[in-house]
Amino acid sequence: MHTLVVYESMYGNTHAIADAIAEGLREHGDVRVVPVGDATEEVVAWADLVVAGGPTHMHGMTRSTTRKSAFERADQPDSQLTVDADASGPGIREWLDSLGHVHDKQGAAFDTRVTGPTLLTGQASGSISKGLRGLGFKLIAKPQSFLVDKQSVLVDGERERATQWGAGLASALVPTP
Repeated sequence: MHTLVVYESMYGNTHAIADAIAEGLREHGDVRVVPVGDATEEVVAWADLVVAGGPTHMHGMTRSTTRKSAFERADQPDSQLTVDADASGPGIREWLDSLGHVHDKQGAAFDTRVTGPTLLTGQASGSISKGLRGLGFKLIAKPQSFLVDKQSVLVDGERERATQWGAGLASALVPTP
């Protein structure tokens, strides 16, 4: 089984969650973790399962304007935030728009979002799931959120929970003919 974990990350949290998900999947086959800018159609074609995730901005997937705001927030003199090395590339939204229809691929979606009720924070993984499904992916899990605090730091235990979720995805895989 080949699994591709595609992530968009501004401050490194979604990247850390992607790595943790991959750790949970590694016992079940080959896993590649790539930033969204490196997830070409050729790389996607390699995978049997594609797990895609990004941060929640303004209740959904990022846009160029929300990514710009994230950079500006990190550039503030009193900011403790560090921008992820691959943050300047495209977002998950643009990546989904660039992919053609897929066949015989399974998928799952995750996000990172601020702690709080989904009604108030939004959940990018719902839109990511919808985008994957619209491209022909067969979803094997409900969208999953991993939480950060108001200072954009992962909440304790979220990496471990992501590893467990990854292992659960592996057990939900449907063998391809």
